[in-house]
Amino acid sequence: MLEDRTLAGATPAPWPTAYPQGYAVVDVETTGLARDDRIISAAVYRLDARGEVEDHWYTLVNPERDPGPVWIHGLTSETLEGAPLFTDIAEEFAARLADRVLVAHNAVFDWQMIAREYARARREAPVRQRLCTIALSKELGLPLPNHKLESLAAHFGVVQRRAHHALDDARVLAEAFRPSLRAAAAGGVRLPLLECRPLTEWSDRPVPRQQSGGYGGYRASSWRPSRKRPACPHPNPGRYEAGGRLKQGMRVAFSGDTSTERELLEDRATEAGLHVATSLSRLTSLLVTNDPDSGTSKTAKARQYGTPVVDEAAFGQLLGDVEPADGA
Repeated sequence: MLEDRTLAGATPAPWPTAYPQGYAVVDVETTGLARDDRIISAAVYRLDARGEVEDHWYTLVNPERDPGPVWIHGLTSETLEGAPLFTDIAEEFAARLADRVLVAHNAVFDWQMIAREYARARREAPVRQRLCTIALSKELGLPLPNHKLESLAAHFGVVQRRAHHALDDARVLAEAFRPSLRAAAAGGVRLPLLECRPLTEWSDRPVPRQQSGGYGGYRASSWRPSRKRPACPHPNPGRYEAGGRLKQGMRVAFSGDTSTERELLEDRATEAGLHVATSLSRLTSLLVTNDPDSGTSKTAKARQYGTPVVDEAAFGQLLGDVEPADGA
């Protein structure tokens, strides 16, 4: 059993009554990061209100397409050929998520992948709230060198056995989440819970392979209700400087097509403490676009104002190490 270092030797504080009654620590491996990518394995550790493990579950999933980066997840087409389809495991998966807060490392990604799979199956994932352990580690002020899962694991003395294997990643996260949760409870920290809005509609339509942006020759289109993002709580520290780090409060705008769903990118930026701007002005810290030479109004204004520009891949790297706002 992992020792709760934060609370060792201290008198336990009353458990916050507002905290959830149960959690589902989840990890999914996928064929890629785009909106038309598929889940190829999934694991769930169910935890009680105080983070103690109740049970765990793991399954492979046949994505009915190329498995993507085998060198990362190790799952080949041959391995997945006899695995169940997502529709075959959807009910069991849902039973393990029901009435619990979904917990994941970079939770918005796992949630979006799960929501899309349920929408394809013409069902709704029974998840209403999620908790990102990256956001929680920031709330706790953990002295981590970066926001990778292995860094969080090392901080709490959790040994990783098979990185990028859904079952082991979920185990590692569950073991690191328990002391994090108890530290939050002891310090009266408000958990960074976010609402999960399920997709209400989904369609996959064939498009030419060279236009698909994925392995399977399909581009998926989806619709979801529009939503207003909460105001960024941090002041704008100014423009991003090439070669430096992003800082909480920076205003980030997006322009043009992205391989990752735009809303997913925006959610990641919001959870990192950035301000997602719908337009570009002299106050914009950074423009993210894969086509800086396009004639969109945002790229034109970026050239006019001298706004720094990075592509989607570079932005993803920058999100892994966002500098806290002054006083945060």
